[in-house]
Amino acid sequence: MEKDKPRLKLGLPKGSLQDSTVRLFKKAGFSIGINERSYFPSIDDDEIEVILLRAQEMSRYVEDGVLDCGITGRDWILENASKVVMVEELVYAKQSMRPVRWVIAVPQDSKVKKVKDLQGKRVATELVNVTKEYLKKNKVNAKVEFSWGATEVKAIIGIDAIVEITETGSSLRANKLREVATVCESTTQLVANRKSWMTPWKRDKIENLALLLKGAIVAEEKVGLKMNVNKDDLKSVLGALPAMKKPTVSHLSDPDWYDVDTIIDERVVKHLIPKLKKAGARGIIEYPLNKVIY
Repeated sequence: MEKDKPRLKLGLPKGSLQDSTVRLFKKAGFSIGINERSYFPSIDDDEIEVILLRAQEMSRYVEDGVLDCGITGRDWILENASKVVMVEELVYAKQSMRPVRWVIAVPQDSKVKKVKDLQGKRVATELVNVTKEYLKKNKVNAKVEFSWGATEVKAIIGIDAIVEITETGSSLRANKLREVATVCESTTQLVANRKSWMTPWKRDKIENLALLLKGAIVAEEKVGLKMNVNKDDLKSVLGALPAMKKPTVSHLSDPDWYDVDTIIDERVVKHLIPKLKKAGARGIIEYPLNKVIY
């Protein structure tokens, strides 16, 4: 690589989001190779330098200009009160393509039923500042202390309540904890340093990256459908098809037949294909998508 060639310093989250982030980048067209002994993964784009950092710290390094941009949670941006450019919301998490929640949780037999019941109690969490602000808004005076991890255990061994992140709620249930209230929701964000955002080359690179990542996320829950349709059945088949826009309809070599191509939500495919078959569609092909760009 040329020494004077400009590079974009990109921070990727190390830890729970790491694997899902690498998969997302793969769908977006970037191959990232991670050596467990190194914090500097390889990427097949010589204009980007990747650095692995904890999501909890990412926004501070972006704000300070150590990184041009980075991927982290909205929760940690709020916790650090970081002044960064919010470039794009990327709704994906460790296990699913939806927001995560920070919730107040207590043991199942706890007398705490609502937020007000935390008055004078002890609360453990990693998200200290956001939790304090939430309790303040609810006019609750409680002692909020930082948790270094294994937060669920602390509610079992004596802490009155915890504020912990949950995606499916399974971990809380497994530890016999009960949700009391949601402190905040969080989605993954692509953020940029303010000075980098004002640099034309870097801004263009960041915007292109955001476009591809967003396209990969949109494609995650969609599939393409192709089918052949006789002209006599075309109206009924099109009537059965949901579509982002209008489906593409083109003539085949046989003037009595059409090719119909569309993009739909994957969750409806199992219900839709039998309907299309009954409506007259033939040679139905379902195929995965890497990116959908609006």
